[in-house]
Amino acid sequence: MNKHKNLLTQLCLLLGLLASGCQKFLDVKSDKKLVVPQNLTDIQGLLDDAATMNLVRTPSYGEGSADDYFLAPSSIAALNHVAKAYIWQPLEYRYQNDWSVAYLAIYNANLALDLLQEIDRTTANASVWDNVMGSALFFRAYYELALIGQFGLAYDAQQSGTELGIVLRRSSDFNIPSKRSKVAECYHAILQDLNQALSLLPEHPQHVFRPSKAAVHALLARTNLYMRNYEAALSETEHALSIKSTLMDYNDDTDIFSLTAAVPFKPFNKEIIFYTEVYSGFGLHTPSRANITPELYSSYSINDLRRTAFFLANGTNQRFKGSYASHSSTLFSGLATDELYLTKAECLAQVNRFTEAMETLNIFLKKRWKNTVNYPTITATDQADALNKIRTERRKSLLMRGLRWMDLKRWNKEGANIILSRTMDGNTYALEPNSPRYALSLPADIIEQTGMPQN
Repeated sequence: MNKHKNLLTQLCLLLGLLASGCQKFLDVKSDKKLVVPQNLTDIQGLLDDAATMNLVRTPSYGEGSADDYFLAPSSIAALNHVAKAYIWQPLEYRYQNDWSVAYLAIYNANLALDLLQEIDRTTANASVWDNVMGSALFFRAYYELALIGQFGLAYDAQQSGTELGIVLRRSSDFNIPSKRSKVAECYHAILQDLNQALSLLPEHPQHVFRPSKAAVHALLARTNLYMRNYEAALSETEHALSIKSTLMDYNDDTDIFSLTAAVPFKPFNKEIIFYTEVYSGFGLHTPSRANITPELYSSYSINDLRRTAFFLANGTNQRFKGSYASHSSTLFSGLATDELYLTKAECLAQVNRFTEAMETLNIFLKKRWKNTVNYPTITATDQADALNKIRTERRKSLLMRGLRWMDLKRWNKEGANIILSRTMDGNTYALEPNSPRYALSLPADIIEQTGMPQN
């Protein structure tokens, strides 16, 4: 046990130095055998390190740039130069940041994959070997999708072959130079990893910190949704729901402490398929600081239980409290069945099966409606009406999960014409649809060390 702890301690030191971008360290050749796990159990333990692979790890810059909240002038003043991110201006920032924490998880995944090549798969170890391989591929794809959703422009079949995305690291050898791949290459690499992981993982995980077949299908659904491959996204969503489809009933579910409580939901509730949390980042989106926009808050009916579950008075404003992370200051960013129902509804509408889309939406929303009053069934007159209503409910259910930024980008690609606007120091700033500023600034230290082009 002590030996194992020492190995992990040495590994953490190694990864910390790597993530800090210390150039002297990068010039030193490593002997992985001196500092890393050597058997399947230890490699699985590397991926089970929730502090590195799950907790406060998902990139947050996009959430801070999205439009579900606003900051008071005093909060803006406290942010100093970071306030540039609030108004979508180029920002110079350095380690520690979204890039470093996400690529640390990717490094762990690559290290696991590299080490796995030194261990033969046998009849005796097949299930463990497969779980390690599938988990590592999933984690790599998971964080690459989060990164490309933030640092790349929206996927476009006509343009993404030339637009710059993120770095695709396929080895734990940090001496290999980093370069940005094209957006299309990034998405295709993500799909490749997930399709390979699909046959390797169990349907259900031992714990939601671990990937599973349901999680792979859910992430494939999210990836194809971002790519606007709606038929594929619909198929993956249905596969995921065939494995796990449980929803909490906000009226009386045992997974709820109390809707009126400051922390309404119990840890690891029944809707969660795979658990991660949003990184603290620049702190713009911190629940105690981020006031929910009045327009969004007022869109919830008094009989909509999300209104009670999600919001807490913050002076004359409202702040978000409804995180599935079960913590007042930590935001959930993982995969859950509520997202799947909303994705299924949107995809059905996108392929012009809008009657079925509204049926799916109503199945979901009825679980969020006060059961002492009649539920007002939502209908649509045509495809455009259905999409508009589904997008509204998607925003109202999945707020503060790190998803809104990518939704804005892809919907604007389809002509939604959503213009974001914020005021700071008496000046009004706007972010136009399809602006190149939707690809957020990369860390300055990464640009300096690698020579990669900045967004």
